[in-house]
Amino acid sequence: MPFVRIDLIRGRGAEEVRAVADAAHRAIVEVLEIPERDRFQVITEHDADHVIALDAGLGFERSENLVMLQIFTQGGRATEVKQRVFAAVAKHLEPLGIAGEDIFISFMENGPQDWSFGFGRAQYTEGLLAVPGR
Repeated sequence: MPFVRIDLIRGRGAEEVRAVADAAHRAIVEVLEIPERDRFQVITEHDADHVIALDAGLGFERSENLVMLQIFTQGGRATEVKQRVFAAVAKHLEPLGIAGEDIFISFMENGPQDWSFGFGRAQYTEGLLAVPGR
């Protein structure tokens, strides 16, 4: 059920962009134990001068391989689970040549009443879909 926004600096080929999306999805499926077809991603590419992602004082520089993920999901997941997602994403992106310093991830949580999967219906609150983790 997570909805994932992936922001990249323009310049990757279509296969590499898809590989980044696939790696992020594998990590989320692996840790959150969601169904494989529970996949909602939007990928946006930006000119390099339209992305500012400093190190927040941690002492490293980012490159144009930057991958920024926003993971929108149901609230209630433990901090440890989120940390496992962070680590799994890094593990799956590393074989693509994306270094740890080029990975920025943020979780955005909400409730079942905040989702519609189509037809103008609130499937979780109407009982048409089971709320994950409940």
